[in-house]
Amino acid sequence: MWLIVGLGNPGPEYAWTPHNLGFLAIDAIAERAGIRVERPEAKSLLGFGNFAGHEVALAKPHTMMNLSGLAVRELLERLDCDPGQMIVLYDDVALPWGMLRVRERGSAGSHNGLKSIIGTMGTSEFPRVRLGIQPDHPVGDLAAYVLRPMRKADLETAVEMLDQAAEAVELIVTRGVAHAMNRFNRRVSPVDGTAETEL
Repeated sequence: MWLIVGLGNPGPEYAWTPHNLGFLAIDAIAERAGIRVERPEAKSLLGFGNFAGHEVALAKPHTMMNLSGLAVRELLERLDCDPGQMIVLYDDVALPWGMLRVRERGSAGSHNGLKSIIGTMGTSEFPRVRLGIQPDHPVGDLAAYVLRPMRKADLETAVEMLDQAAEAVELIVTRGVAHAMNRFNRRVSPVDGTAETEL
């Protein structure tokens, strides 16, 4: 079984903020797979079903972002999953809006939810999908920015990014992380603006 975790904050006031793109990505996967993510368990909302021919558990930790690791640890224990069978989806201010990056492992960067997961589990050896939310203008308070409702233009970009996130997860579970990285990890060339594959 694959455990697919989207990071965010519970509560309607956070629903459409950049910091909740992980939750929204789970919604996009759930819609494709016909899975309801509404079962309260392991400090999360859970849904079970089949995605791309594989048994999956979709999860939204409801501990608040900074304590996501508590829920993830409990989820892995209850589902008897190895961290390598878990995919975490989360927003990333280091990536431009709409850019998607797949990684096999790595540090948490500045993301407190990912820091909590790595710190609680004691490992960073799990795949993740990063969803770019970097502002296109100087922002004095990043914490306020990520918790502010998205603008209409950002929402439109987010919809496309969430579709790509669902496709990336599908590729990870069916063909592996390397294939997903090759398909989705693109950077913009500073010279001509064209996209190049970046592993």
